[in-house]
Amino acid sequence: MTQDNIPLALPDLLGNEEAYVCEAIKSTMISSSGRFVRQFEQDFSSLCGCNSAIGVSNGTVALHLALLGLNVGPGDEVIVPSLTYVATANAVKYVGAEPVFVDIDTDNWCIDPRRLALALTSRTKGIIAVHLYGHPADMDEINKFAEEHDLWVVEDAAEAHTALYKGRPVGGLGQAATFSFYGNKILTSGEGGAVTTSDRELESRMRLLGGQGMSLTQRYYFPVTGYNFRLSNIACAFLCAQLERADTIVKTRRRIFGWYQERLNGIPGIGLQPVCHWATPAPWLFCITVAADHYGHDRNHLMTHLADKGIETRPFFRPLHEMPPFCDQGRKVELPVTVAVSKAGVCLPCYTTLGESSVDRITEIIKAYHS
Repeated sequence: MTQDNIPLALPDLLGNEEAYVCEAIKSTMISSSGRFVRQFEQDFSSLCGCNSAIGVSNGTVALHLALLGLNVGPGDEVIVPSLTYVATANAVKYVGAEPVFVDIDTDNWCIDPRRLALALTSRTKGIIAVHLYGHPADMDEINKFAEEHDLWVVEDAAEAHTALYKGRPVGGLGQAATFSFYGNKILTSGEGGAVTTSDRELESRMRLLGGQGMSLTQRYYFPVTGYNFRLSNIACAFLCAQLERADTIVKTRRRIFGWYQERLNGIPGIGLQPVCHWATPAPWLFCITVAADHYGHDRNHLMTHLADKGIETRPFFRPLHEMPPFCDQGRKVELPVTVAVSKAGVCLPCYTTLGESSVDRITEIIKAYHS
């Protein structure tokens, strides 16, 4: 992009990232052991209000490991929202189980607890509650349903670092939670992920499975077939620096969200991401919806118009229940809220160095394009 263009996302690397990575290199501890691994896992579990965090190589692996740790396998079903990144459902497939899709709640765009019973069968083992676009799912209602039906709950918090549900941080609200540290996330190491939990037995099982299946007490004894899901000391060095500045990063991004909200509120046909009174969403990407009959153009035309002006955007996730790997499972579902929100949604740029003048430019273009 040229200097005049505005990208969708940029990482904030203004802290000790370079210094800590250099320290890790100089220590020669560049693989999956070293002080930064321990420090990251301690600091991140603290941020999430849970007992432990396990660093893994990416957010998809985090989901995979959580399901392995919960003994999900062939013949099992897992309830998931259809409006999510494909990794949520792919991980269910990786362990041989089947994702069963349900609709989202219009109040927060997350999995609708009132729809869970429609997906329940004798094969259902658990629920993956995605905190979509940084907004927490209604965990009390989801956990209540899960307890009534002897199910586990995993939070997919890939987009929701630092989000709060009724004052409690996401990451400690289910049996386990998973995170991504991909380059466009609020906290990043380029690639990377984590699983958090307060269940010591589950933690031990996930550490065993994610570390090649090697015993946690006997070196080179392998009681199970495992996987290499580990995160490097270099990546953890990067993340330790990010965590030091997490409050500043989030505060800056919230200010940018405020600029967008002030400037876009009231434009006919432009809807803002709904926020429940009990939620403090993570300020990841700024999300809007476009109602063509009131705005004068549909979502795709607005995105093209913004691209012509040098502004990068991206559409919402497409419904997974309509994707080839999942739509031939023999279970036909109608998810009207998912389909409607997916077709209308646009993610606008957000990163800590995005200035107010750039937000002015983006929002003025959106306002002027209304007809």
